[in-house]
Amino acid sequence: MTRVILNGCYGRMGKTLTTLIASQQNVEVVAGIDLNQGDAPFAVFSSLSECNIAADVVIDFSTPQSLHSYIPSAVEKNLAVVVATTGLEEKELTLLEEASSKIAIFRSGNMSLGINLLEKVVATAAKVLADSFDIEIVEKHHNQKQDSPSGTAMMLADSVNEALNNSLNYTFGRHGLKTKREKGELGIHAVRGGTIVGEHEVIFAGEDEVISFSHRAFSRNVFATGAIAAAKYIATVAPGIYNMSDMLALI
Repeated sequence: MTRVILNGCYGRMGKTLTTLIASQQNVEVVAGIDLNQGDAPFAVFSSLSECNIAADVVIDFSTPQSLHSYIPSAVEKNLAVVVATTGLEEKELTLLEEASSKIAIFRSGNMSLGINLLEKVVATAAKVLADSFDIEIVEKHHNQKQDSPSGTAMMLADSVNEALNNSLNYTFGRHGLKTKREKGELGIHAVRGGTIVGEHEVIFAGEDEVISFSHRAFSRNVFATGAIAAAKYIATVAPGIYNMSDMLALI
């Protein structure tokens, strides 16, 4: 049985995880962490340091800033961590790197299994098409999303770029640019509106033909499902930083 603590349990993803985990076997939510008030079928604490319930792993879909409050406590309590938060800056990445010498940390720009398969597909396509095709990425999310471009868009961009020996330069939108598209560009564009859960398209535009690879999430369940699988996996491995490729390699 994998015992889970949900950081940000009253948030949208926290509530989705609560419902989904309740329907599964061999995993349970034993506690939640949230500064807000609400109702939950488990004990909720204002910080991980205050939590006195034994667990195996913390799942976090909250904010980059929250890492600074709970990662030290996770290290102290020897809890594995699933970091599903995007928009991390260098200080958060450094914090995770330092903590990974003592605990197991799972981090992905997107917890969807489909997106992580797409990442592998576009990397392969880039190796075949990049010489004669321009590559652009368009991502769409709901109007409450704070980071832009999305962590998933950057994950896809980095996968394409790494496949091409990091030869591309990222261009974020083209407002104010009065020059033609350069050969070595990889364009990344963000759309925000309504309740779009998440859409990503990688476009390969060539001479007289366009090839596109896309993924659409219709509910948050796809991210929750991946996070639960990640929690079960990360609770069993040695300290270090792991990602979806590490987990998928075992499937």
